[in-house]
Amino acid sequence: MAASNDAGVVVVFDFDKTIIDCDSDNWVVDALGATQRFDELLLHLPWNSAIDAMMGELHSQGKTIDEIAGSIRTAPLSHHVVAAIKAAQALGCELRILSDANAFFIDTVLAHHGLAGYFSEISTNPASVDAGGRLRITPHHDFRHGSCSSHGCALATCPPNMCKV
Repeated sequence: MAASNDAGVVVVFDFDKTIIDCDSDNWVVDALGATQRFDELLLHLPWNSAIDAMMGELHSQGKTIDEIAGSIRTAPLSHHVVAAIKAAQALGCELRILSDANAFFIDTVLAHHGLAGYFSEISTNPASVDAGGRLRITPHHDFRHGSCSSHGCALATCPPNMCKV
C-alpha cells in the first residue's frame, strides 16, 4: 500500500503513454502477432469489446496467460518514471492510477518493476482470468447496455467506458 499522505498531495498517473511508453493493448497485440486481426475487430467493435474478443481469439489459438503477461512485461518503462514514482512517494504524496488500460496489464507491469505497493488506488477497466485460463477484459462503466455515456458524463471527448473527469 502507498505511504500515508503527509504532504496532502495526490499524484494521479495515467498508465498508457505515461507510466509505460506505449499503449498497453497495442503492445500486447503487436507482440503476439495479432495486429491485423485486432484492426479488423476495431472496425466492428468498440475498443474494450475488441480487446476482450482479441484475448479470446488468442486464447483459442493456444496463447497462454503467461505469454500475455510476458509480452506486457516487455513494454517500455523509463527509469525516469520509476524514479518519479519513488520520489513522489518518498515526499509523502499519495499515488493513484486512472487509466483506460486494464487491471491485468497494469498489475503485471507494476509487479514486474517492483512498483505495485506505491499506489493507493488504481481505477481502470477490470480484468480477470477465467477457469479456462482466458483473460477477460471488461469496461469500467458498462456502455454495452444503454447509452454511450453510461457513466453520466456529458463531455463529447469522454470515452464511453471510463470517465477521467
